[in-house]
Amino acid sequence: QVQLVESGGGLVQAGDSLRLSCAASRITFSSYSMGWFRQAPGKEREFVASIIWSGTNTYYADSVKGRFIISRDNARSTAYLQMNSLKPEDTAIYYCAAGLLGVERAPTRSNSYNYWGQGTQVTVSS
Repeated sequence: QVQLVESGGGLVQAGDSLRLSCAASRITFSSYSMGWFRQAPGKEREFVASIIWSGTNTYYADSVKGRFIISRDNARSTAYLQMNSLKPEDTAIYYCAAGLLGVERAPTRSNSYNYWGQGTQVTVSS
């Protein structure tokens, strides 16, 4: 069974940085595009960032562009989300997701992804 396990969340202050990791198992990681989504209390899940399987294309939500960086290490079957200059509005549960061709067509849509992790909490205090 495919597993995606997020880690690296925590409680930080505004302006701090965090790096989230998403370790994948039981999939051919290099064939999958990876995405990060988040869900704040009382809000719908929203797209944060994605990276195509080849690593050649990345996509970001406007709210995180210039502050977050998505990357991947195929040798480690791990995707990362480097989050800098964190703001209180970045507080949410962050989920990683893996998908195939659908992601290349629509990288910001949650239904483009086949597999999801359980999430990791990020809390940013002001």
